[in-house]
Amino acid sequence: AGLSDISISQDIPIEGEITIPVRSRIRESDSSTLNESVRNTIMRDLKAVGKKFMHVLYPRKSNTLLRDWDLWGPLILCVTLALMLQRGSVDGEKDGGPQFAEVFVIVWFGAVTITLNSKLLGGNISFFQSLCVLGYCILPLTVAMLVCRLVLLAEPGPVNFMVRLFVVIVMFVWSIVASTAFLADSQPPNRKALAVYPVFLFYFVISWMILTFTPQ
Repeated sequence: AGLSDISISQDIPIEGEITIPVRSRIRESDSSTLNESVRNTIMRDLKAVGKKFMHVLYPRKSNTLLRDWDLWGPLILCVTLALMLQRGSVDGEKDGGPQFAEVFVIVWFGAVTITLNSKLLGGNISFFQSLCVLGYCILPLTVAMLVCRLVLLAEPGPVNFMVRLFVVIVMFVWSIVASTAFLADSQPPNRKALAVYPVFLFYFVISWMILTFTPQ
């Protein structure tokens, strides 16, 4: 028979169901964040930032910062560090400490430079993932700045400086270890030293600003 002899009955019902099952709709509504309150959204983000802080305080090889990256933590740490490096003097030329904008530019420009260097070396990490790791690993140096501010409340002297030097060195090493723990596997094996060296310089500059800070 030819194609002209083939006929399709109009009475054949269309089988199947195109509606979404009730369980799928419930599961989709539960996983959606569009209907949650502002308070729940803020608390969820704060918990995520807190978990990343804990990963930095206890550095180990993990892809948590790389998988669930964000820039809220680095922004908070950068602003906090810049505020603590300020003095109460209105005169910004001879106040003994860098201005807020200088600290902000040094931190973010340094992080961007290290990220570009990592990409040029063939690292398999995205731009914002690298910024997230480098920013979160400033946490030990921020703690060092807080301790130094408290130590500077006492009488200045050799003991005061030695305590600050010890704290800054320990936190500097902590930042290096934490950042390399997250970034080591993202670099080619034969180029890890070239990727770690700019990270060393980045945290060294921040540590130097903390150590040389003098209050008014």
